[in-house]
Amino acid sequence: MLPPKPPMPAEVAAAAAAELAAVAAPVSAPIEVERELPIAQEAQPESIAEPEPAPVAEAEPELVAEPDPAPVAEPELEPVAEPESEPAPVAEAEQETVAESEFVAEPETVDETADAEPAEVDNESSEAPVLDVVGYAELVDLAPGLVEDDVDRDDDDDPLAYVYEQARLEASLDEESSALVLRGVSKSFGDMTAVEAIDLTVPAGTFYGLVGPNGAGKTTTLSMIAGLLTPDRGVIRVGGVDAASDPLGAKKLMGVLPDRLRTFDRLTGRQLLYYYGILRGLPARVVESRSADLARAFDLTDSLGRVVSDYSAGMLKKVMLAGAMIHSPRVLVLDEPFESVDPVSSAVILDILSAYVAHGGTVILSSHGMELVERVCTRVAVIVAGQVLAEGTIDEVRGELTLEQRFVELAGGLSDVEGLEWLHTFSD
Repeated sequence: MLPPKPPMPAEVAAAAAAELAAVAAPVSAPIEVERELPIAQEAQPESIAEPEPAPVAEAEPELVAEPDPAPVAEPELEPVAEPESEPAPVAEAEQETVAESEFVAEPETVDETADAEPAEVDNESSEAPVLDVVGYAELVDLAPGLVEDDVDRDDDDDPLAYVYEQARLEASLDEESSALVLRGVSKSFGDMTAVEAIDLTVPAGTFYGLVGPNGAGKTTTLSMIAGLLTPDRGVIRVGGVDAASDPLGAKKLMGVLPDRLRTFDRLTGRQLLYYYGILRGLPARVVESRSADLARAFDLTDSLGRVVSDYSAGMLKKVMLAGAMIHSPRVLVLDEPFESVDPVSSAVILDILSAYVAHGGTVILSSHGMELVERVCTRVAVIVAGQVLAEGTIDEVRGELTLEQRFVELAGGLSDVEGLEWLHTFSD
């Protein structure tokens, strides 16, 4: 019987353990191989202890027990603990080295979705500027401040439809804030069309002039605004009040000076102003106070006790204008207010009307005095044959010409004066 083999020195055992750890390290990359490490540790000592497997098995506990605290425990804990505590690096290693076939589909799907998402974003970004350019850029001019409040805008809608809707809203806001609005107003007398589809917008606080040749439809238009005539078609709004559905409400906002002055000529000037004030619902005390103020402003104080039939045309014009202003209306509709009025009285009337407009009142007047309209009015409309041929500010309408030259041009030019040579022969 052979004597027992002497125990292996500690240094040799440590070297053997190191070799075992080095061999086990690359194999432990997959998680499944880690479970086979104990078997590998048992098989490797057999290869090292070639003579007798049994004594080696007895010696292994002694060899392993001695180096376990320092050399064996450290290499076993470090490679095993790292993949358990950090699963992400292990997964990356598996994707890169071992299980490429398992993860090939996932990067492809991720790349496809990544490629598809930027494509959708590009489409949206390419469509959004179109809406911004068409919708917002135009509405900055049409409707400043709406764009910022419009948070429910649907980008899938037609951009032009959006612009039209905003323009319509802006137009409705303009109409609500305007003193006077006419849309498609027409009036015929038998077979003769006096006014045809007139559109006008008179902003509040403006001096608005209505000019045109005789018989152009100015007086008919002003009479429909004042409620003296009913239009055949169209809509008239005074201060936002529909003149057709609420005529009394519209008339309360207006003061009217008609062209053909019809009044109670057997009344005195004081009685006539009192009648106008009471008719507008003013208290008697207020009527008396305002009548005195207006008479002083129009230089009629000494004439209030006289009957109106004794007044001159200029005096009658002034007392009628005073009656139109006695209830402090928002809109004054004046048909030829300066006709038959002397220059001094014209200057007085102009001062009164200018102060009225400066404090928020609105004046729409007709006149044949192009120089007066050009000097006084802020906006003007040219009516020829019942149609508005030009409308806007004075500069917009006249262009490089004077207002009178532009008016003559729009009215068809000067008539032919040839054929009147007989007028120069004289009959005597």
